[in-house]
Amino acid sequence: MSITQLVAGANCAIPKELLKVEVQLTPYQLNGVEVDISAFLLASNGKVRGDEDMVFYGQPSPGNGSVALTSNTAGQASFNVNLPALNHLTEKIAFTATIHENRQSFGAFQSVKVTVKSATATLLEANISTNGMIESALILGEIYLRQGQWKFRSVAQGFAGGLQPLAEHFGVEVSSPTPSPAPAPAPAPAPPKKPVSLNKITLDKSRPTVSLEKKTEGFGEIRVNLNWNRASAAPKSGGGLLGGLFGGSANKRVDLDVGCLYEQADGSISAIQALGNRFGSFHTDPYIELKGDDRTGAISEGEWLHINGQQWQTFRRILIYAFIYEGAPNWAQTDGVVTIYVPNETPLEIRLTEGSNHLGMCAIVLLENDRGTLKVNREVRYFQGHQELDRAYHWGLNWRAGSK
Repeated sequence: MSITQLVAGANCAIPKELLKVEVQLTPYQLNGVEVDISAFLLASNGKVRGDEDMVFYGQPSPGNGSVALTSNTAGQASFNVNLPALNHLTEKIAFTATIHENRQSFGAFQSVKVTVKSATATLLEANISTNGMIESALILGEIYLRQGQWKFRSVAQGFAGGLQPLAEHFGVEVSSPTPSPAPAPAPAPAPPKKPVSLNKITLDKSRPTVSLEKKTEGFGEIRVNLNWNRASAAPKSGGGLLGGLFGGSANKRVDLDVGCLYEQADGSISAIQALGNRFGSFHTDPYIELKGDDRTGAISEGEWLHINGQQWQTFRRILIYAFIYEGAPNWAQTDGVVTIYVPNETPLEIRLTEGSNHLGMCAIVLLENDRGTLKVNREVRYFQGHQELDRAYHWGLNWRAGSK
């Protein structure tokens, strides 16, 4: 079966079944440039109906999961699209790419390729030439329903203003990327739910700290996600890029784990991590829970720590870290990223793009209770192991070798 090649504006029929849509940029990565790839589920008027019609890093599988972001690493992403399971009001799915904070235009890339696959074959490829583009946001392509037939169209339509005009084109209200004061109380009914934020705040050396204002109702369910590059195949010779990443062992996956040290207001200290099977509890003390352990790299959403923000008053500080349980340390090639989701706040992102590759542990972010506020401090400091990290932050736990 031949693969259909689409130019911008061209379309072809696709089957109404479970499909995979892949997006890949060339080159896949540029220094200081981060590309977010998303999907918008649109009604007959070309607009989203609500939050569940947006599929992106902040909510990879909303609604019934009929459209789900299953992989999202530097310069590439994959979506599962279950056309038979779509809401009957959805008539179009638009796939987009935006450059974070408009730091570049797509002219800096050579091309973007969209591939649509069925369970048994590659159906089509749409290659978008980005030569000379000044836009920082693109509608790459769309799956749409026309007279009972599902089709895919290569669009290649750009927006020079980046995320905001693209999102507004689909009827999305883009919330502010920085925390803003709450409006004065009024006797009117409660305001509508704050829209999902398509923005995010990147904590880096130029902006290492953010403070979230104290809330009488607490901070809700604070979700901390660790994700990384799961490339698995290494050259038989043990050399090259992947050989350096995985120590020259063929078909070796890196096992990157998330965990935390916590100190409570009464002075109690301990750790949450898969090593030693210390998974914690969300609803009871210590109000932190590790949601599973991705030992194989098969879980596309990575690993999650959930912190009960309703109990924020019980905490003094929480230090979130990652360590390489298996595989030679090479932090730059793992392309690790931690994202912190606090209800009704802009997601906070910390990327592990630097560090000493002979050290296997990274202190990523420190959460502090500053008189009720949630102070988020970027750390990104590397250590030999748990004991050295503990000593640097004056925690005081006793450590011994363990396994999982």
